[in-house]
Amino acid sequence: MKKLIFYTKPGCHLCEGLEEKLAELDHLPIDVESRDITQNPAWFTEYQYEIPVLCRVISHPETPELDQEQPLPRLSPRAPVRQLEKMLQTYLGPFDAE
Repeated sequence: MKKLIFYTKPGCHLCEGLEEKLAELDHLPIDVESRDITQNPAWFTEYQYEIPVLCRVISHPETPELDQEQPLPRLSPRAPVRQLEKMLQTYLGPFDAE
């Protein structure tokens, strides 16, 4: 399963819109971890002007402490779900629906 990290904050309408689109892609083998930037000063400093931010996790199964996050390009808030799905397939690699 591919992993994404979704940086968000309460009351952000752009975050809510992206969250709704991600929910529509529940047929894809993607694990989405939501992180509220107001709960961590480092996240807030990094993403306070950028949210919503989706990052793919580049994992190292043998050494998880070396896992890295790579921010994905930001989609227009008006982008349809199909465009989000296409972007995820581009950056996460092709996958079949489960």
